[in-house]
Amino acid sequence: MENSGVTQFLRNRRLESCFSAASLSSIGESSNIGLKPAVEQRSYPDAFADDNSWGAVLISCLRIVTCFVTMMFTTFLWALIMLVLLPWPYARIKQGNVYGHVTGRLLMWILGNPIKIEGAEFSKTKAIYISNHASPIDIFLIMWLTPTGTVGIAKKEIIWYPLFGQLYVLANHLRIDRSNPTSAIESIKEAARAIVKNKLSLIIFPEGTRSRTGRLLPFKKGFVHIALQSRLPIVPIVMTGTHLAWRKDSLHVRPAPINVKFLPPIRTENWTPDKIEDYVKMVHDTYVKHLPDSQRPLES
Repeated sequence: MENSGVTQFLRNRRLESCFSAASLSSIGESSNIGLKPAVEQRSYPDAFADDNSWGAVLISCLRIVTCFVTMMFTTFLWALIMLVLLPWPYARIKQGNVYGHVTGRLLMWILGNPIKIEGAEFSKTKAIYISNHASPIDIFLIMWLTPTGTVGIAKKEIIWYPLFGQLYVLANHLRIDRSNPTSAIESIKEAARAIVKNKLSLIIFPEGTRSRTGRLLPFKKGFVHIALQSRLPIVPIVMTGTHLAWRKDSLHVRPAPINVKFLPPIRTENWTPDKIEDYVKMVHDTYVKHLPDSQRPLES
């Protein structure tokens, strides 16, 4: 089973890397802060009873297999819908979001973790949505909770991922060319222009990869570059507890409570291209304030 395509999918290593901001990390300079400090309102998942009995593990495996089958079915179904909508690019974007809302919600229902969502009123604006990333569950939640009219950004090679990659392209999501810095810079400019022209939102993981421990990693700079070019606000999404629910390299999904919190939008209209590092640090510090000690970066 370790070598099967199902296990590779479930671990989500390649898929998650597609949505990372790592490819945007060294493109350009940027900005000045003009933000109100976030009010600290912590709400963390409660303790849960961890059951490692063979029965619990078996049920967990059945849930994961059901998730895989469900995702393959909905992906195939929406691929057919996208083919019908080929002449209408924006309609395909909206259908891609409908696919995410349906599939993400179904997957979370199958997994059965208790979920608390806060600040949902901040998810109704055109924005650059960013999220910390420590579990495959983060992707399911992002699919479900990001608003209609939101696109992801991935490396161009995603098209070769069976079924999902083709659906990603059909849904008119954005891809970047990471083959060299010049191509990457141009891809980012094109992505920003597309977002502004079509009045879209964007979702991105600023850490650039999944945290192995659940602790927040340093942020890449890509989301700031896009904000500078689009002038869209940044809406942080703080995920708490997902790393406990589905740990890295595990096929055991535990019943850990999950908290998803949308923070107030961070305005970027007055940002300038000379303070990228300041903006990255400010947004990173905002996450640190809203995470429990177990998910905060270790002091160096």
